[in-house]
Amino acid sequence: MPPERKPFILGPISPAAPGTLYQQIVDGLKREVSEGRLKPGVPLPSFRVLAEDLLVSVITVKRAYEELEREGIIYRRQGLGTFVADHGHDRSREAKLNTARELFREAAREAAEAGLKPAEILELAHKLIKGK
Repeated sequence: MPPERKPFILGPISPAAPGTLYQQIVDGLKREVSEGRLKPGVPLPSFRVLAEDLLVSVITVKRAYEELEREGIIYRRQGLGTFVADHGHDRSREAKLNTARELFREAAREAAEAGLKPAEILELAHKLIKGK
């Protein structure tokens, strides 16, 4: 009897959550790589295995892996599998930083449209960063 395989955990992937299922997988893997829980060279589950673990279609996982490979976060080797790229952490961090910039830009615009002055927007950002 083969040893029991531990399911690959990415966090909840759900049609009820914001974003498409494949984007939730992309975001989850980027988070795991950028936060250092998935190290360079670590093998990832096959399309089929991850699809079973997350209860999504193989096509959904394939699309997510293809996007991550295009971004240089993972790579595939024929016959060997899919792995976290050596510079996956840097590329994942860069992608997350770009997302953060866009969110900050959008938030600053909303605050300005609400009538806050630049100094008030900065004060608000500092309070939010400190968790107040």
